[in-house]
Amino acid sequence: MKSTREESSVASDWVVVLVLGAIVVVGASVQRLAGIGFALVAVPALVLLLGPAEGVVLANCAAGVISAVGLAGTWRQVRLATMVPLVAAAACTVPAGAWVAARLPEPVLLAGTGMLVSVAAALVMRGVRVPALRGVTGAVAAGAASGFMNSSAGVGGPAVSLYAVNAGWTVREFVPNAQFYGVVVNAFSVTAKGLPELTVPVWLLVAAAIAAGSVIGRALAQRVPERPARLMVLLLALAGGLTTLVKGLWGL
Repeated sequence: MKSTREESSVASDWVVVLVLGAIVVVGASVQRLAGIGFALVAVPALVLLLGPAEGVVLANCAAGVISAVGLAGTWRQVRLATMVPLVAAAACTVPAGAWVAARLPEPVLLAGTGMLVSVAAALVMRGVRVPALRGVTGAVAAGAASGFMNSSAGVGGPAVSLYAVNAGWTVREFVPNAQFYGVVVNAFSVTAKGLPELTVPVWLLVAAAIAAGSVIGRALAQRVPERPARLMVLLLALAGGLTTLVKGLWGL
């Protein structure tokens, strides 16, 4: 017969798996609802649940898949010429982000991830205007920052969002290009770090959670105005980022 300790461990494992599934469902829902937000909402929770290394790379995997699903219907609207400098710059800095993340202690990674998520959410909420984030130079700067942040902390989207704001893109222009960028930069990040060590049942759960979240988000998108939805996503991201920052600082 299993001991009480073994039974408790099994129950705890199942709780972790169910919480993981719920996090992915929520992240996929808000991504589908607001066009942004999976990494911002999910990364703090995944990092607290799985640790910085596994949490970030799982977020990279899931965000890449969600972007690919969204891109399937909008790929004709992608501005390939505009995206080349963004993608090329990200490709150069993804390895640096992965190298840094592999060598920092866990509390430092937690604090760093929390800080990056919080600052990114605050900047996107304010729609910061930076003249340097325009043209090819701005695309290279945004791509370089995004690639490093994506591979080290899983949150490469805000830098691209700030570039889009300063370039004067509409939401309709931003979404397909952001999805294309998400597919490419997350593929770079996963290649640099490898897949997270999850069991087959957990991978199946993550896939089901992405599908369920996408369906839920699509249904909500028909009922919730875009601006309140984006604000809700960013507030959730800010709260999660601050929580992760505090936990990291507490562990130092």
